[in-house]
Amino acid sequence: MKRRHLLAAGIGALAAPAVARANAKYPDHTIRLVVPFPAGGATDVVGRMFADKLTQQLGQTVIVDNKSGAAGSIGAMEVKNAKPDGYTLLVATSSTHAINPTAFVHPPYHPIRDFTPISSVCVNPLVFFANPSLPPTMMELVQLMKQNPGKYSYGSAGIGSIIHLAAEYLKRSVGGMDVVHVPYKGGAPAIQDTVAGNVAWSMETFSTALPLHRAGKLRILAFCHSRRAAIAPEIPTMIEAGVPGYEAYTFGLILGPAGMPQDVIDVLDKASRQAMADPATIKFLEGNASIPTPDTTPERTAQFIKDELAKWAPIIREANVKIA
Repeated sequence: MKRRHLLAAGIGALAAPAVARANAKYPDHTIRLVVPFPAGGATDVVGRMFADKLTQQLGQTVIVDNKSGAAGSIGAMEVKNAKPDGYTLLVATSSTHAINPTAFVHPPYHPIRDFTPISSVCVNPLVFFANPSLPPTMMELVQLMKQNPGKYSYGSAGIGSIIHLAAEYLKRSVGGMDVVHVPYKGGAPAIQDTVAGNVAWSMETFSTALPLHRAGKLRILAFCHSRRAAIAPEIPTMIEAGVPGYEAYTFGLILGPAGMPQDVIDVLDKASRQAMADPATIKFLEGNASIPTPDTTPERTAQFIKDELAKWAPIIREANVKIA
């Protein structure tokens, strides 16, 4: 009898730490925020800023882990397959959650079912720019393209990239343009060839295009959002430039694996809303030509993903984009 009591006590002592860990208040150790693109890019910059803000709000370190490859799908899969305990999160973008699910012949994940929406951080609109030798306004350039079918080309960061699809969306929005698509391995070569005059125009985010615009090496004709950027208010929106309803951007969302507990979601939701209410967050994002989304909630984040999927799916299919 005594031995049984001792054995039970020993088992209880061994189990106690596990029970304590199970009942520990979230978060009680480091959180990993997966950025599905290389360090130094626009997504990484936003991810590192938000990791710092969450660290301040949660009282636990949030580290950034860059897992790039396959247009963001490798990082997305890393989070999809993680334990849904709130300690592995994803910075989702237009590639991972608006384009890949339709563009990939065999998508490796479902953008809705395989993830838990937590918060929206920002949208990062593209800008349309052209070689300075071309007409100085958007509609003049569109008219030139239409009058010279097949003569001009545009550069993109690759087939199925947001730049490629934004250009296809633009062609559709202006009633069609016969221009040649030149895909590059990344946005930087497309910018360089636009500056050199090897392609007529391209699209990118402000952070890379604005210095060249101000140096006179290329000309930004429009900002692809419904309101002008605080960082360059002199540049008209695409809508103001003559293309009704046109918006094209990547975005930054915070998601976790499917099946996260509601109490963990609630903690992250509260911390995210507090982070987005910080004037320093807004200032940082606007300084990088991003549009903050301070009214973030898990529900709005989920709806945002659905809206973006619905927007881009027909454009991807019309352009016959299929990534094996």
